[in-house]
Amino acid sequence: LPVVDLDAFYSAPASPAARAEAVKTAEALIQYGALIVRDGRVSETANQRFLDVMEDYFAQDEARLKEDLRPEVHYQVGVTLENTEKPKCHSDDACRAIIAALDPAERPLDLEGGQADPKCRFFHRMGKTPPTTDFPSLRMDNVTPAAFRSTWAASMEEWGAQIKQAVDGVSEMLAVGLGLERDTFLRAAEYGSHLLAPTATDLDKWGKVGEIFAGFHTDLNFLTIHGRSRYPGLHIWARNSGRRITVQLPPGHLLVQAGKQLEHYTGGLVLAGHHEVCCTTATLEALVRRRADPETAHRPAIRISSTFFHHLSSDEALSP
Repeated sequence: LPVVDLDAFYSAPASPAARAEAVKTAEALIQYGALIVRDGRVSETANQRFLDVMEDYFAQDEARLKEDLRPEVHYQVGVTLENTEKPKCHSDDACRAIIAALDPAERPLDLEGGQADPKCRFFHRMGKTPPTTDFPSLRMDNVTPAAFRSTWAASMEEWGAQIKQAVDGVSEMLAVGLGLERDTFLRAAEYGSHLLAPTATDLDKWGKVGEIFAGFHTDLNFLTIHGRSRYPGLHIWARNSGRRITVQLPPGHLLVQAGKQLEHYTGGLVLAGHHEVCCTTATLEALVRRRADPETAHRPAIRISSTFFHHLSSDEALSP
């Protein structure tokens, strides 16, 4: 995947080097539907702290986790337990056609689909409340888990703010690369219903090679950004090749994928990126290494994905 440099863009925004990074950003999302971004403001230490907090949270017993369920608002805040989220591909003709068009060796694992994902999730809303909106029901209060009451908000805000500023920067580079005003997407997303949305999969329970943690799908938002996970397993599909790519992120780098809002905004010039998460040999090798290390052997065997969904404002009209 192409790597774009936010530091180069911000150090001299009017320079040819910054312009080149912006064009690279647009071309990467057009051709691949995804890119890797380097952002010196993102702290790997903060990412590791966030992963620790989420491992500890999801290691709680199910009764405690259920206290944070909010099904009455369709799980849009708080926890979603395993076997709840279900990819739509098995019942969506357009998605099934995409899978059928892929080379058999490059297809996702869930060819038949239909099963709910074994992952859990937590939604923590971030962003500003709009002064007026036609969608007031989207502004529900965040959930604070009882056992983490004194530290939860700070933990969410520390990592959420870092990853949000990175994806904001990508949206600026994308706008410039597409020939738009630099703040076009920033303005459109000012009151977006942004979600810090980590997922968790219990590797003691689901850690078998070939187990699907998150079935083949695209995201509904504008841009999705992921921090580094401790366990491999994320696969994405490049638009220009149809090949399945195993994502590997070095420290200080983040993965960005296009979502459906961006696809609509660009009239299909950029397509939402397909991806899946599954258990691979590399996933289990990482688990063996952590269990052999005295510093991490005691940690919960839970795969966390530090995901952030960047949304345009709900009142923003989408048109190419």
